[in-house]
Amino acid sequence: MLCAGVAHADDTPATKVDPDGFTEPLKQLKFNPGLDQREFERSTLTALAVYDPLENMNRRIYHFNYRFDEWVFLPVVNGYRYITPSFLRTGVSNFFNNLGDVPNLLNSLLQLKGKRSLDITGRLLLNTTVGIAGLWDPATMMGLQRQSEDFGQTLGFYGVPSGAYLVLPFLGPSNLRDAGGLLFDYGAESQINFLNVSQESSRHPEIWALRFVDKRYQTSFRYGQMNSPFEYEKVRYVYTEARKLQIAE
Repeated sequence: MLCAGVAHADDTPATKVDPDGFTEPLKQLKFNPGLDQREFERSTLTALAVYDPLENMNRRIYHFNYRFDEWVFLPVVNGYRYITPSFLRTGVSNFFNNLGDVPNLLNSLLQLKGKRSLDITGRLLLNTTVGIAGLWDPATMMGLQRQSEDFGQTLGFYGVPSGAYLVLPFLGPSNLRDAGGLLFDYGAESQINFLNVSQESSRHPEIWALRFVDKRYQTSFRYGQMNSPFEYEKVRYVYTEARKLQIAE
């Protein structure tokens, strides 16, 4: 074969060869027309493997979340969007995001991230004062982008393994480490009581309800949008890998 190639070298135009010795390798690929998208996805499930010993329970909770989102949560969010002017929805989101910067700062400090801690401190100062308790977000306009840090990331930063994958009711994908981190962040926010919101929320649960609705309003994910019977596996994999990237930042 090599000899034949050399013998005809003068009769054919020069071709640039890739470092691995192939020229246009995609031309050599053969596809099985009987292999549909679902069969292809099933054949790649091993690549999406995540430690999930509680899978049976997690799938039931995932299905519950799917139906709750479809029948309750999204209709409420759509009603909120319909009756609330855009500028007011933006103000509500900014306000709760400003509250969220408190645990963001605490966890950034715990992870010894000096520059990020300064940036979050700057956001809190600007948005709480110039931004009128966070209703406006001048910090983002000035280049101080919102940084998300939670205690689950802090634990991961110090080498705590993620543990088993979990699907939390209403909240969605998590794991043992991150679920414990949520409890810490909630407790820290309650103790700090920034802008007296935690104390008022205990007396007015509608504040928590509004925060819950706003969180879903800001989340673009929709159940079923992948149009795949393997959505559970894909969501599980994406969440797990995304957390690894967040911890490594």
